[in-house]
Amino acid sequence: MAMTNVTVMANTTAMGDAGAMPMCGDMVSNYLTTAGCNLTNATDLMTFWGSLLEDDMFKSVDEAYSAYFWYGITIVIAIASFINWSYKFTLSARLRAAAVQRPFPAKPSNLYTKCVATITAVVREVTYPQYTPAALSRFFTAPPTGIFLLLSLYFGFLVGLELVQDFIPGAIYYQAFGLRAGWLSTAQTPLLILLVGKKNLLALFTGISAERLNIFHRWVARSIWLYGTLHWISMQYAWTYYGVSDLEHSMDPAYPTGIAAWGVLTWINVSSIGPLRNWQYEFFVVQHVLSFIGYFIVLLMHLPVEYAKIYIYIPTGLFLFDRLIRALFFAWNNRRLGRATITPLAGDVSRIRVQNLGLKDWHAGQHVLLSLPRFGILQSHPATIASTPTSHNGDLVFILKAHKGFTGRLNKSAITTQESLWAVKESSRPSTSYDAEPAQPQLPKYLALVSGPYGSSHSDFACFSSVLLIAGATGITFTLPLLLNIAERATTTNLPLKHVTFIWIIKSSSYTSWVSDELCAAVRRMNKSRISCDVSIYVTQDGGMADYNNSNREKAPGCTCTNANGLCYCNSNGVSPPLRTEAQQQRYKRQPLENIRPIPSRENSAASSNLMTVRSGRPNIETILWETLEGAEGETGVAVCGPLALGVRTRTAVSSISGQRGVHKGTGAQGVYLHVEGFHW
Repeated sequence: MAMTNVTVMANTTAMGDAGAMPMCGDMVSNYLTTAGCNLTNATDLMTFWGSLLEDDMFKSVDEAYSAYFWYGITIVIAIASFINWSYKFTLSARLRAAAVQRPFPAKPSNLYTKCVATITAVVREVTYPQYTPAALSRFFTAPPTGIFLLLSLYFGFLVGLELVQDFIPGAIYYQAFGLRAGWLSTAQTPLLILLVGKKNLLALFTGISAERLNIFHRWVARSIWLYGTLHWISMQYAWTYYGVSDLEHSMDPAYPTGIAAWGVLTWINVSSIGPLRNWQYEFFVVQHVLSFIGYFIVLLMHLPVEYAKIYIYIPTGLFLFDRLIRALFFAWNNRRLGRATITPLAGDVSRIRVQNLGLKDWHAGQHVLLSLPRFGILQSHPATIASTPTSHNGDLVFILKAHKGFTGRLNKSAITTQESLWAVKESSRPSTSYDAEPAQPQLPKYLALVSGPYGSSHSDFACFSSVLLIAGATGITFTLPLLLNIAERATTTNLPLKHVTFIWIIKSSSYTSWVSDELCAAVRRMNKSRISCDVSIYVTQDGGMADYNNSNREKAPGCTCTNANGLCYCNSNGVSPPLRTEAQQQRYKRQPLENIRPIPSRENSAASSNLMTVRSGRPNIETILWETLEGAEGETGVAVCGPLALGVRTRTAVSSISGQRGVHKGTGAQGVYLHVEGFHW
C-alpha cells in the first residue's frame, strides 16, 4: 500500500460557495478533479499530488473489507473442522460397533447417516478426479478437481472483495482501486504463514496436515503477489496519467520500499516453482525462509505502523510460535541421541534403521525430518516411517531412493554386506518375527536427529469394511505401516475390516526383498484373525520375469507357488483382466448389497498356503477396484502412494466407478474413501 507521510497541502473540504472557482486539490461534489489546477505549475502539481495520495475517505472501508476476508476464511475453517470431527466420530463409532460384534459396522444404519453418505458420495465423485497432462508433469501439475474448485472459490471471493463498493469517481479512482488491492494483499499474509506451519491450529482442527496444505500455501503466495501487482500498477497508472510520477518516485518513502517488497515477493514465487524448488531442495529451504524474513522487513518499512500491527505482527508471531514448538519437540525427541545403521538395497535404495530415540509414538503413514550430520550438516530431509511403534523393536525404519545430494551420499556410503531388507532365512529365526535386528557388528552407526512426526491426515483404515492399498516402488513406505498397523490391531480386537488387498508395483523382482519379511508376517497375522488379505506384487521391467512369461507363453494363465518363501509367480500371458462390461455394471448396480458376492477368504483359496503373488506387467487398477468394491459390506478405504500417474489413474478410477455403481443412490453400493500420497514435496 503506497501510503505517504507527506502533508497534504490542499484544502480537501467541499467547495463552500457553489459559484466560486474551486482551488487546486479541492473536492468537488465529494470527488477529486483537476479543476483549478495548472499541472504544469510546480506548486499546483505538488498540491494535486498531495490530494491524490490522501486516503482518509476510504481507509475505513478498505480496512473493513480486509476484515471481511478473515470472516470468510474463518467460516471455511469452521466448516472443515466440523466435517473433520464428524467423520472422526463416525469412524470411532464403527470401532465401537465392531467391538460388540454388531453386523455391518461400516455401513450407514439410519436415515441421517444414509443422507450424509449420499452427499459425501456425490462430493467425492466431483472432487476426486485429477486431470494432469503426463507430458507436462515435470513442469506443471494440475491439482485435483476438489482443490481446483476451492482455489476458484478463493479467488472469486477476493475478486468480490476488491470490486464491491470500490468505485470512487474522479481522479482518485485508480488510487482507491490500488489501495483496496494492497489491503487485500497484506490481509492474506497471516493465512500464508498459517498454512505452512508444521505445528499449527489449522491442522489440528481441520485434520489436514501441513504438507497437504502446502498447495494452498503456494497459491495464497501467488494471490498476494497478484494483488500486490494490481496495487502497484493501478496507482502507477494514476501517477503517470496526471504527471506526478516523478514526484511520487522521488519524494514518497513508501515507493522504494514497496518496490523492494514486490521484488522479494516475486523471487519467492518464482523460486517456488516445482522444477526450481526440486533442483536444489536444500538451497531452496534456506533461501525461502530468509526471503520471507526479508519480505516482512521491507513490508513493515512500506506500511505505516498502524496498518502493520495486525497483518504483519500476527504472522510473525505464528511463525515464531511454530518454530518454538518444533524446537521443543525436536529437543524432546532427541533427548536420547539416536544411532542409525544404513544398508544398501537393490535398485539404488538405502535402508536406514534408527535406534534408541526418544521418539516412540507415531501414527502409521507419518513422516519425520531426518538429519544425519555425517552426510549433511544442518540438513534435514523428509522421510516416511516404514515401521510402526510396535514393530522392529520400536525403531524407526526408512527406505530411501538414492538421488543427488543427501540420499545419494547415503547410498554411496552404505556397507554392501546385505542384499535385501529384513530378509532372513526361515532357519535362522521364526518366519513371523521381524522385530529383531539381525546381528550386524560390521555396520557403522551414525548420529541421527529426528524432527516430527508430521503428516497422517488420512482416516483410520481399520474402520472400513474393505481396504485397497496401492504402492509404487518406495511408496510402500506409506502403505506398509498401514498394513502392519491393521495386522497388529486385528490380533487384539475386533475390527470392522473384513478384507485387505495390497498392491505393490516395482521394476524388478529383486525389490521384493525390501519388505518381504514384513508382508509375510502381516498376512499371517491377519489370516489368523477374521481379516483376509491378498498381496500382489507387479513387476514391470524385470528380464527374469519376462523370460518366465516367454517360456510359459503357450501355457494357460496360472501361478507357480513356492512354499519356501510364500511367493507365487504368475503367468498372465500378457493379458490384463478386462474391465466390467456395461451389462455387468448394471447388474451390480441393480442388486442390493446383501446379494453382492463376498470376496473369498484366503483359507478357502486354492493358494492359501502362499502369502504373496508376484505378477509380470502392470495392474489393472479399475478391475482390482471393482472386485474390491463388489465384496464390500460397508465403506471401502483406498490408499495410494507412488508416482503422479499412479495417483491420477486411481483418482479417476475411484470417481468413475463410484458413479457407475451408483454409490449410496439406492443401489446398495457402499462408499469409497480415497487418500493419495505423492513423491513430490
